[in-house]
Amino acid sequence: MTAIDDTGTLPRFASLDPVSGEEIGSFPVDDERTVREKVARARRASGAWERLGHSGRRPLLLAWRRVMARRLPEIITLMERENGKVKADALIEMTAALTHLDWAARHSRKVLGRRRVPSGLLMANQYATVEYRPFGVIGVIGPWNYPVHTPLGSIAYALAAGNAVVFKPSEYTPAIGAWLADTFAEAVPGHEVLILATGDGRTGAALCTAGADKIAFTGSARTGARVLASCAPSLTPTLLELGGKDALVVAADADVDAAVESALWGACSNAGQSCAGIERVYVAAPVYERFLARCVERAQELRAGTDFGPVTMPGQLDVIRRHIDDALARGGRAVVGGPESVRPPYVHGPVVLADVPEDSAAVREETFGPVLVVNRVADAEEGVARANDSAYGLGGAVFARRDARRLAERMRTGMVSVNDVLSFPAVPSLPFGGRGASGFGRIHGPDGLREFTVPKAVTRKLFDVPLAVSTYARGAKDMQRLQRLVTFLNSR
Repeated sequence: MTAIDDTGTLPRFASLDPVSGEEIGSFPVDDERTVREKVARARRASGAWERLGHSGRRPLLLAWRRVMARRLPEIITLMERENGKVKADALIEMTAALTHLDWAARHSRKVLGRRRVPSGLLMANQYATVEYRPFGVIGVIGPWNYPVHTPLGSIAYALAAGNAVVFKPSEYTPAIGAWLADTFAEAVPGHEVLILATGDGRTGAALCTAGADKIAFTGSARTGARVLASCAPSLTPTLLELGGKDALVVAADADVDAAVESALWGACSNAGQSCAGIERVYVAAPVYERFLARCVERAQELRAGTDFGPVTMPGQLDVIRRHIDDALARGGRAVVGGPESVRPPYVHGPVVLADVPEDSAAVREETFGPVLVVNRVADAEEGVARANDSAYGLGGAVFARRDARRLAERMRTGMVSVNDVLSFPAVPSLPFGGRGASGFGRIHGPDGLREFTVPKAVTRKLFDVPLAVSTYARGAKDMQRLQRLVTFLNSR
């Protein structure tokens, strides 16, 4: 809901508890002019932040980490209220988020700092270096499903690289976004390099055209395409972390009980609202019945409201219900739950579907809820082939004792977990991102730091060389010598 703010200038919107409907807070819908002013403020602050250098920014970012850690109970409670997470999911998210902030602060100099590179024989008189310089101002448009960990994967790495950031959180989690900005201001006074912009899709669209040097967006493929189109006229580069339809492949020699536990965790943690969550499972025929029976047994023990929270975005419940209905209409079986499980604001208990046709919505489209499709395949090879038959290519998982590495290498995704699920987002030195409809660009790790920088190459002449061909003072004999040298060097 929206209303005009006290000054009569900007409309405001309310953030609501997805379970009770209680108002969490009221926030302005920043318009285009306001967003441009915030980008300009960030740019004015970016110079001093960049001049601090990696060694100067490191203690400030670590101070931010300490402030967030000290106020951990506060943000966990806010995530439970505004985002609907159960406490365990909120704590796990914060653990990963703080780990990434720490890693970015401590490793930015090593990854991005100036280093010498080989000049090659023909340019042996040149001292060559490369370093990675910040863009300036990064616009970060965050999601609601992981309102701290996901945007911090861009914010922390962008700040560590020397950029200022204008952060637009989801309209479903603005209070969490404000908490991030407030804790940064507490930890790093005097550097206005993390500026909050609140609002709905109009505010996000304004940020795309407000003069930021790069946009980092996390959300649906459809919205990502609009972000890309908005940034195209100004040639503003983008990082797009979009959806997924991640699959788990279970080989005949897998630890079936462990695979079941991981499949259900990957499907139901955060109420299934994970872009890299497990939505499809392909089980080799020799262990299919055992896997399905154990999956049914364990799924019936999980409870909405206790083991996982509500569906945060009300409209997603319609998508979840449509996917279940379509799967059943096409001949699939609901072995746990069914359409009746979708009772707002929860999906009550996991919904496990079996024998679902590969052309159904529940297999082809992102469900984003605690729904798991379990299908039989002849063997793990067929499972990988079906997993790859998707427009998405974010993450995946393989459970196998033999050939696990080979199967993982064959999966056309940006990330794979072996004998586990969702392990890669918590490893700070690994890049996170996908391919195809899952977007492009990377957060986390060295690739994530470089994502928010521009490589800068410098050569410095150390001495003159007898064969000086890059000058009009050269003679015909110089070019003859060059030709003989090039032929010799490239004929070996």
